[in-house]
Amino acid sequence: MQEQPQPKSEASGPPIVFFDGVCGLCNGFVDFLLRVDQRELLRFATLQGPTAQQLLASTDAGGLNSVVFIDGGVVKTRSDAVAAILRRMDWPWRAAGYGLKALPALLRDAAYDLVAKNRYRLFGVKAACRIPSAAERRRFLD
Repeated sequence: MQEQPQPKSEASGPPIVFFDGVCGLCNGFVDFLLRVDQRELLRFATLQGPTAQQLLASTDAGGLNSVVFIDGGVVKTRSDAVAAILRRMDWPWRAAGYGLKALPALLRDAAYDLVAKNRYRLFGVKAACRIPSAAERRRFLD
């Protein structure tokens, strides 16, 4: 399961990146996206928060083992989510997203799953979900 339609009421909203709020790697990815998303297209929410419970409750979106991306009413997970997120950015990250998507899904997801399985050990676990700074707050949904 890589894509799932969402209710039309959510399809017109901004693209949302759901991430594991206590994962060091996931928080680093969000920090990276906050820097490179110059047009401020993306919104963010933790997988542990109420927005994820509301919008992802009817999907099998990977629990806390995957970044989840909703864009245009479509839910993407794992390497498809990362590629789609990067394709929303400007050069050179857009090209990186297309390059990632060009790789076979079996290879992409195997690498993604290996990192996801070991992310806490390799990148650490935070005691609580991140608290956005005042400047970031408008881009976070919860």
